[in-house]
Amino acid sequence: MAVISVANAKGGSGKTTAAVLLATEFVARGARTALLDCDDLKLAASWARTARLGEGLTLVDTVAVSNLAGYLKALRATHEHIVIDLSGARDALVAFAAGLSDLVLVPVQGCAMDSRGAAHVLELIDLVSANSHKPINRAVVLSRVNPLVTTRALRSVKAVLDGAKIPVIGTPVIERAAFRDMFETGGTLYSIAADRTSNLDKAVLNMRVFADEVLRFAVGDVVRKPLVRAEVAATMRAMQPAVAAPAP
Repeated sequence: MAVISVANAKGGSGKTTAAVLLATEFVARGARTALLDCDDLKLAASWARTARLGEGLTLVDTVAVSNLAGYLKALRATHEHIVIDLSGARDALVAFAAGLSDLVLVPVQGCAMDSRGAAHVLELIDLVSANSHKPINRAVVLSRVNPLVTTRALRSVKAVLDGAKIPVIGTPVIERAAFRDMFETGGTLYSIAADRTSNLDKAVLNMRVFADEVLRFAVGDVVRKPLVRAEVAATMRAMQPAVAAPAP
């Protein structure tokens, strides 16, 4: 059982896409899954209402700091996985959810990374961890990555993050038309017709491998030392040029 939160203070980071992909794949594997949409835009909720996943997916879109713990307690008893799509505008809810999650994913764009949103969330997570004296499992996931530069982007980001002891999910979320089509059609990658979108098979494989690695991070026993505020900010600033550098 895993509670996975997805957070970034920067809009357009691919946060909701990552949350929807995880929920889709968990349900496809027969795991009853809850999707908590805490974002004001409610894009995940709109998708879930038309995704036709039946009883395999439970949607909750009325989450607040005051009721999050209650929702999680009830859902843990009946669901195998819980995915929380957080809003970057609500620091209190992000902090509370982080402390209750098995893993906090921080999506960042792999080729044009805006470090501020990611740094804000990582900073907040580590402050919560330090104050509660409890390690919080968190990892960066590259999102909306151009498939032509995936290897270089991963190598550059991993080098910086490994030095700062911030883990990165090895499988990025590639920029695929199929991921956009999910929200437009209201379906999932398993219900979209192959002739209606490009590279559907590659998108499905990306989702499956991404979900596998996220679960390994969420249920693993690796203890990660929290970074202090200055270390997080400096690390995320350093990541921008490393990822954006053009290929030789």
